[in-house]
Amino acid sequence: MAIYKRGKIYWYKFMWNSEAIRESTKQGNDKVARQMEAAHRTSLAKGEVGIRDKKQSLTFAEFCDKRFEPWAKATFEKSSPKTWLDFYRVGLRAARNYKPLANLRLDEITGERAAEFAAYRQAQGLQVSSVNSSLRVLRRILRLAVEWGELPSAPNIKRLPGERHRERVVSPEEEARYLSAATEQLAAVATVLVDSGLRPEECYRLRWESITWSNGRNGTFLVTHGKTAAARRVLPMTPRVRAILETRWESAGKPAEGWIWPASTKSGHVEPCSLKKQHRNALRLAKVRPFVLYSLRHTFLTRLGESGCDAWTLARIAGHSSITISARYVHPSENAVLGAMERLGGGHKNGHSPELTELTKEPTTRLLA
Repeated sequence: MAIYKRGKIYWYKFMWNSEAIRESTKQGNDKVARQMEAAHRTSLAKGEVGIRDKKQSLTFAEFCDKRFEPWAKATFEKSSPKTWLDFYRVGLRAARNYKPLANLRLDEITGERAAEFAAYRQAQGLQVSSVNSSLRVLRRILRLAVEWGELPSAPNIKRLPGERHRERVVSPEEEARYLSAATEQLAAVATVLVDSGLRPEECYRLRWESITWSNGRNGTFLVTHGKTAAARRVLPMTPRVRAILETRWESAGKPAEGWIWPASTKSGHVEPCSLKKQHRNALRLAKVRPFVLYSLRHTFLTRLGESGCDAWTLARIAGHSSITISARYVHPSENAVLGAMERLGGGHKNGHSPELTELTKEPTTRLLA
């Protein structure tokens, strides 16, 4: 092996006197990387330098403070505050404050060390989902260290089993009982979620200037903020969503701009904590199996997949950044597969000219005669 790529940076590796030489070129150009690798080989061959001392890597705490935290803050603080505040900042502080991990150099961190960190977090009484969130941040930190040339390879970090997922599908009957038991505000938010597949935070940040009443059959709304770049999308309103939003708009005096779900919070709009108590009471009164509001998004996407929607269209509606995520919701039935094959219209013969087919048959008939 001569040169290879880690993220956007080229590294080189070769054997010299039975010892492996591996270094980052800190270059994204493969030609320059090959030249640097050749120059290193030449210098060793001429005896101008000995085996180079291995560059001492940064400690985990140093890399977090100097490289990772500034990057995460600059990338997510404005574009996706929830990602920065609830995911990266929380996970970063947890890993940074665990001294046995913080004091290690990057190349000393192994899967075993990560498991010790997970055990420490569990001992603090945290749920498996919270511990796994910290492990995901740790994994992201180490992978970026590889990409930025501070680490040759990242260890395999395994998440803990037993995490509770938000993939509960709410049945139509449960949905009706829940909406009947919910407060007016909660019922309105929940209906928008289950009829559009929005992420809860996307719904909370909807604004009146993003609504277009005249588009399509029932109007559309623009999602401007989300988890990824793919989250920015235009979605049609169902009749239920149109009725709810139009009623709120008229009761608010038909504003041209502003939050659709205003609240006395720091952000000025409804936040997850705003609806917790209302949601808990609605579940109790409706007597349905507990679920989180995010489950309503999963419910919508599951119903969409079962309706025959293809993965690419579903990805566009859901705002998924990868088709792989959307494919989980699409499970073609046997009838759908048979229908697709029938629509193909003859398989490999599709597109052949009838005239050419008859011409090719004629000589064969003559020969048989």
